[in-house]
Amino acid sequence: MPYHLHFGQDDLLRCRFAISPLWETQEAVRTLKRPDRHGYHPRWLRRIREASQGLDLRALWLLMPERGHSPDFIGPPPIGPAATFEEEIAAVRAADPEAARDDLARALDCTPGAARSPLGRALVADPARSVRELADAMEAVWHALVEPDWPRLRALLEADVTFHSRRLAEVGLGALLAELDPRFTWDAGILTVARRTNHVRHLDGQGLMLMPSVFAWPDVVSGHDPPWQPTLVYPARGIGGLWSEPTEQTSQALVRLLGRGRATVLAALAEPTTTSALAHRLGLAPSSVSAHLGTLRDAGLLVSRRYGHQVLYERTPLGIALASGGI
Repeated sequence: MPYHLHFGQDDLLRCRFAISPLWETQEAVRTLKRPDRHGYHPRWLRRIREASQGLDLRALWLLMPERGHSPDFIGPPPIGPAATFEEEIAAVRAADPEAARDDLARALDCTPGAARSPLGRALVADPARSVRELADAMEAVWHALVEPDWPRLRALLEADVTFHSRRLAEVGLGALLAELDPRFTWDAGILTVARRTNHVRHLDGQGLMLMPSVFAWPDVVSGHDPPWQPTLVYPARGIGGLWSEPTEQTSQALVRLLGRGRATVLAALAEPTTTSALAHRLGLAPSSVSAHLGTLRDAGLLVSRRYGHQVLYERTPLGIALASGGI
């Protein structure tokens, strides 16, 4: 049964992309519990197995039903396009306890018996304490399971946003929305999301937040309920090569394909880097590195972004897959 989002004229002007480290942390917790989400992440799961065993995730898992509502205050829409985890978790800690009580109760009702369990009753009985403890649990997950890989995750997510922003300029919003995921269809100002539940929401001038996610795969997530910012979370492009590491065979194949200089530069871009930093790391002249970066960018293997006075280069999903032997 579908989920219908009705756009008004103002909503068309207020659609934007965002990336959320807090959301990836929440979905990483969900992925640990969901074998159907493990397909692209076996290397990550093996690496974090010991660290995850030291975390108490029972309360978070209880609030993550397979179908139905999860508390919006734990994973709210991003507060900005480049919000840090510290900024986002501070917003969680500032959640109103009484609003959180209703949010918790609604989520617990989606899992048979959860509301009557000792843990479920404790969560609802003292919502102020629950907000603190759930925020603490999310912060522990971030530091143990997600933060060490965040540069890699962020690079993939930002590459997705860059690609789709370019497509927005090329084809317009309606066509872009239909391209984000096969479950999205656009017709006459209505975005329909193929879901198991039937729901209608009028955006009423709030616009729509579009957010790529690594750990939400293979799901698309439509939320959040009023008064939260309407948000659609979709699987990011290039997940297949995310956790792969270059092998000697891959490196030699890259050299034959791209030439040694360009292959070396592409392989070295494990995280966003400036021309000067890359030149220093590789022991090459900045002018040579700049030329290689330009060629790789023109071939669709890199994107560049300006942050203040710096220009950072990072691999696109295609570049990640090539560098890791994922295609």
